[in-house]
Amino acid sequence: MRIGVLGSGVIGGKLGVLFARAGHEVVFSYSRRPGKLEKLAREAEGRGRAGTPREAAKDADALLLAVHWSRIDEVLDQAGDFSGKVVLTCSLPMNADNSALVIAHTNSGAETLAMKIPGAKVVCAFNTVPSEVLSGVYEARSRKPRPSLVYCGDDADAKKVAAGLIRDVGFDPLDAGPLWVARFTEPFALLVGELAYEGKGGPELVYRFERHGR
Repeated sequence: MRIGVLGSGVIGGKLGVLFARAGHEVVFSYSRRPGKLEKLAREAEGRGRAGTPREAAKDADALLLAVHWSRIDEVLDQAGDFSGKVVLTCSLPMNADNSALVIAHTNSGAETLAMKIPGAKVVCAFNTVPSEVLSGVYEARSRKPRPSLVYCGDDADAKKVAAGLIRDVGFDPLDAGPLWVARFTEPFALLVGELAYEGKGGPELVYRFERHGR
């Protein structure tokens, strides 16, 4: 699968490298440090290259959107046409100092994104675990049980793509339902962040949902 990464910061960069190591072709784009894109391409072990957002989006089977909410419109403009594209968003709708959600309760960042790119198939995923845990989960992907990772979206085929990528990086995908459920998963991401970064155990925190008694 060809994957374009729009936002090659901490989480976008890490996920892009893991996607490449899982066998996908990855284009890294949109970093405040251009040299970082080349570094990520090298870490992708022959399956990655640096490019512009438009290059990342052009031939991609799926796109990972991983930028700060304040830069959403800029990266969308640079990427161009999203018609028919599967877009996995892990961008939380946070304010400038990352202290609170600017969209919540009756809407979500994922739904707002879908309205900005109406021709795309948006899935909310990968934003409910700290970036620090990604490499460890990938390395332990052969172990059972795997940690959970929730995702939601309205398009069945796009959700299949998301579930496959979630498995590729070592998590057990948990379908939370349609895209409006991001109104719950986005605040849940803040809870996980609070436990990871303010708790005593450190940021390498995962979660798992199980049916009691099974």
